[in-house]
Amino acid sequence: MDVDETRYVSMARDMFHSKDFLTLYLNGEYFFEKPPLYFWGECLSFAIFGKINEFTARFPVALYGTLSTFLVYFVGKKVVCRRYGFISAVILATTLEFVILAKFAILDIVVTTCIGFSIMFGILSQFARRKWLCWYLFYAFSGFAVMAKGIPGFVVPFAVMFFITLANKTFKQSLKYMPVGFLIFFLIVLPWHLIMFKIHDPLFFDEYIMKHHVNRFFSSSQIDREQPFYYYILTILWGLIPWVFSAIAVGISKFKEIKMSKFLLFNLIAFGVTLLFFSASSTKLITYILPVYFFTANILGFIWEDYIFSGKFSKPINFTVYMLGGICIFAGITAFFMQYFLPAQIYQDILSIKWFCIITILIFGISSILCALKNWRKGVFACYALLIIITSAFGTKLFYNLDYKFGQDDLMQFAKYAKENNKKIVVLNSERRYSVLYYYGKHVYYISLDDEEEMKKFGDMLDDTDVVVVVKEKKMPEVDKELDFDVIIDGRKYSLIKVR
Repeated sequence: MDVDETRYVSMARDMFHSKDFLTLYLNGEYFFEKPPLYFWGECLSFAIFGKINEFTARFPVALYGTLSTFLVYFVGKKVVCRRYGFISAVILATTLEFVILAKFAILDIVVTTCIGFSIMFGILSQFARRKWLCWYLFYAFSGFAVMAKGIPGFVVPFAVMFFITLANKTFKQSLKYMPVGFLIFFLIVLPWHLIMFKIHDPLFFDEYIMKHHVNRFFSSSQIDREQPFYYYILTILWGLIPWVFSAIAVGISKFKEIKMSKFLLFNLIAFGVTLLFFSASSTKLITYILPVYFFTANILGFIWEDYIFSGKFSKPINFTVYMLGGICIFAGITAFFMQYFLPAQIYQDILSIKWFCIITILIFGISSILCALKNWRKGVFACYALLIIITSAFGTKLFYNLDYKFGQDDLMQFAKYAKENNKKIVVLNSERRYSVLYYYGKHVYYISLDDEEEMKKFGDMLDDTDVVVVVKEKKMPEVDKELDFDVIIDGRKYSLIKVR
């Protein structure tokens, strides 16, 4: 999937083939934006399975997501009880944004897992007998988080545990684990960073430290992703589907009835600090906020355990079941007639997922309402979980293929054509969609019509008869004024041309 998945997997493939496991390259150029932990995991997967494809690229991130749910289960079981741990783990495993991004070969789930493991072991240190082990695992996974995405992997876990130990009055006690803890942390973090400073100084400092860490936090100019402070609150509202409705209903009407415990308090602190840290940054992407879902799962675990086993919060939760179920039934019935109010092309595009969506949401809407009416609370919980499980298991491929139709299919086809016919490929005046790079497998020339130096380079390349050019359809009139060309493949959003 463009943009990040094809970009990162291309880089991991280059690392795997070159055997240079230190310096990252993108399309033959230095890439100092991220540390290498994600790429090491990809290379390990390629080596274990003996091939590079969509499955071997996505397997590591799916594994990280799965391990995260197991951790939530075991910590919940250790601190509260087995059924609470099971409920919390199922909630995490069926939280919409978490499930979606645990199927994409991008590095956000890697740093999420490392931050989540670090904080969860930190919280466990407040309850476990072997506090030293929990603290040292806290430092170790914070180090891995830094190796996954840099500074946030350090700041978020340490900020969370600072406030948790203050609230639990164990801050002074935690200091005795600091010397060995930081030794573990630095043994994980320093080797790669020192080697890169030695090899690539001062470029590494300017790009990695200043541009992609310091400047990105205080300004969005580097990647043009500035969003308002409340952006992640809105993200969580859709990312926490389907559990968000019960959270809002109970939070508004029954908040005072929620029994506060240390474990719940610590997760509320972790949620608040993590949300505040990422909201304070000028640069915001929806993927950054993923670590909060560890803590929302633990918080909601208390609500749903009380609902299932004691009937507490039945009124607000059942209200949301009727509301959401009714919306799903209405949406399912409306979808039967979508061909009458959607443009013909759009209807043809979504036809492949029409019946899957209709059947899924109708069954969920009807069954969840029936369970609530019969006061079968375990059934309500099962309906919520199965909605996401079934969608994830059977709908993922359908939704991938639907998304490809809106331009990515063109790029994949063009790249394969150029590769099979031994052509050089130029992407002209378009955003850097790295499907071309991944499926072509060699260097791709990205040229901007507005850059005189790049256009000069492009003009020199046109003397080569083995060059094909990718142009966005809406840019074709502009290109037509400048060049004589033949259209080789006319796609939906892009065209592949050969300049005469």
